[in-house]
Amino acid sequence: MPQSRSARIQALVAEQAARRGARVGVMDVCTAAVAALPVGGAGVSAMSQTAASHPLCSTDDISQQLEELQLTLGEGPCVDAFTQSSAVLTPDLRTDELQDRWPVFADAALGAGALAVFALPLQMGAISPGVLDLYSRVPVQLDGEELADALAFADIATLVLLDTQIDETGAAAGGMLLDGRFEDLGAYRAEIDQATGILTVQLGVGIEEAFVRLRAYAYAQERRLAEVAADVVARRLSFFPNTDPDQGDDDA
Repeated sequence: MPQSRSARIQALVAEQAARRGARVGVMDVCTAAVAALPVGGAGVSAMSQTAASHPLCSTDDISQQLEELQLTLGEGPCVDAFTQSSAVLTPDLRTDELQDRWPVFADAALGAGALAVFALPLQMGAISPGVLDLYSRVPVQLDGEELADALAFADIATLVLLDTQIDETGAAAGGMLLDGRFEDLGAYRAEIDQATGILTVQLGVGIEEAFVRLRAYAYAQERRLAEVAADVVARRLSFFPNTDPDQGDDDA
């Protein structure tokens, strides 16, 4: 049986982590994407409607500049991908259309050495924790297979980012293991989506705040997000409006 796309992409990312002798992190996703796709570099920025956005990682100086430029200027493929919740593919930044669309960013990106940029939102249902950016030093068009691979890398980055504990400074700590537990990415996303939906009812809050509560509990209890979500879905864990953000009530 042919290897599925998600399994193949997971293997590429896991290989990068194995070389470092560490759990999978977003940098491994970026490094694997650069090796597999016709791009020169990659970066991930954490983004939010309610908190300050910030770059998480980049594979080289150009990708680092692109992440910082877009978040500083408030314009560019990364910003549009996040606000529109859809991929923004720009094969050639020199076109008049893109020069008009991002008058400051386009020139700055070209000056940094990027001629093509592809921004892919990291999404799980209504939750979007950031954007994966890929760039090329030459104009390039991703074909159907390459775009599908890029989206698969974005899926992995989403899972890694959501399952990574964030310390008080905003720096990523830990990471996730890409093994048999995460072969079914759709089921993994669906369970966290379902748990977040349950918390919106239990707490009477919106989807973003419900997800923050879910993550806060996982962090405070030093548990993995997937484990906490499974307990919520199985009704072994409930949350109540009058409890602290990092508190829940074990029903078991």
